[in-house]
Amino acid sequence: MAKILSGCPILESLTLYFCNQLNVLDLSTSPRLRTLEVVRDTCIPGPTEIVAPHIRCLILKTSQLPCTLVDVSSLTEAKLNILFKSVRETLQAGFLLQANVVNMLEKLMHVEKLTIGGNFLQMLSLAEIRGLPFPMFNVKDLTLETSISQYVIPGVERILQNSPDLKKLTLHTRHYIAIPNDYFYKHIVSQGLNPDQCWRSKDGLSWNTSHWNLNSEHVASFVELLLKNTKTLEKIGLQLDGGYCRFKELIPTFSHNENVSIALLTKPMVTSDDQW
Repeated sequence: MAKILSGCPILESLTLYFCNQLNVLDLSTSPRLRTLEVVRDTCIPGPTEIVAPHIRCLILKTSQLPCTLVDVSSLTEAKLNILFKSVRETLQAGFLLQANVVNMLEKLMHVEKLTIGGNFLQMLSLAEIRGLPFPMFNVKDLTLETSISQYVIPGVERILQNSPDLKKLTLHTRHYIAIPNDYFYKHIVSQGLNPDQCWRSKDGLSWNTSHWNLNSEHVASFVELLLKNTKTLEKIGLQLDGGYCRFKELIPTFSHNENVSIALLTKPMVTSDDQW
């Protein structure tokens, strides 16, 4: 890697897929590097430390293994999700993973544009239920790429409440390889908590457990939740993929909000193997 970097003095973008043996990625000598994408999983854990003081955009698909962001002080944009080879491997390190995602967010407090995937939101929800402290964010443009279910509600609420400068919010509804429902139940019970209480929003609403039992009331409630937990929001963009498209007729019902404009976004559908 050192030879590659030294031979590419004007390198602007770097993508690493499953780079085993690369424990520390030091990009401090690449001042023109602006975009870094890293994909790693349990079997191929590297890198475990990232030193990238000059990059502006970070795309990170990580596993439950620790990935320390040592220096990403110039970041303005980040995109995060969890990539796991099997559900079992992720569940075995559940507690560690919850702490890891919160620690990672602490290094991204200053970014202005942030995208969070569904698996990442699920772990944030468990961290919120456990009472782990969340940082405050400077984010102005936030994208949530997730399915709508009770297992992302606590994390979504906390992220929104800790983003006092948020202006633009995009909800990209996605069907993704979710963690089985019975894991969340067993995990909460093991902490001596009541699952029925933990997965309610602060407004006391009950939510669906998966996208299979989603109805229009859940979608409407989710949008209302986004509105209630933001104070400076100006725009919401709703991108409904797959089965969520049947709820697009709900969009006009939110037009009564004078402070926030809500629009339906249209983009090409992603492939089913895209875990974002």
